[in-house]
Amino acid sequence: MIQTIESQLKDAMKARDEVRVSTLRLTLAALRGAEKELQRPLKPEEELQVLQRERKRRTESVKAFDDAGRAEQADRERGELAVLEALLPAPLSEVEVERIVDDAIAETGATSLRDLGRVMADVMPQVAGRADGSVVSQLVREKLA
Repeated sequence: MIQTIESQLKDAMKARDEVRVSTLRLTLAALRGAEKELQRPLKPEEELQVLQRERKRRTESVKAFDDAGRAEQADRERGELAVLEALLPAPLSEVEVERIVDDAIAETGATSLRDLGRVMADVMPQVAGRADGSVVSQLVREKLA
């Protein structure tokens, strides 16, 4: 992931795309910071977590700037968010998430809400970074109820 971002950063610098350059630099810094904190190279799922954390920050910033009436900053954050979204894997559709949940329920033999933890433990690695955990949790609860 880091090599990909570094390559994209070079391309963005050549194209003089300021928003993209700053976003990629911040993302690269976040990834390297996480590596330094763990004192080892990041695993793909850890890289994904860092990117998701950065996406969440931008999403919250957009909302805060919109609420404060600061449209220019909100638009810049939206631009950064678009760059981050391009780095993340494509999100799963509701049908795909539902299929994964159904398979996990069948695999674990879950029958009630008490089995929620086992089902979630099976589902989350499969949807990591491609579906919102709260949406998945709600779907599992509905299926087990």
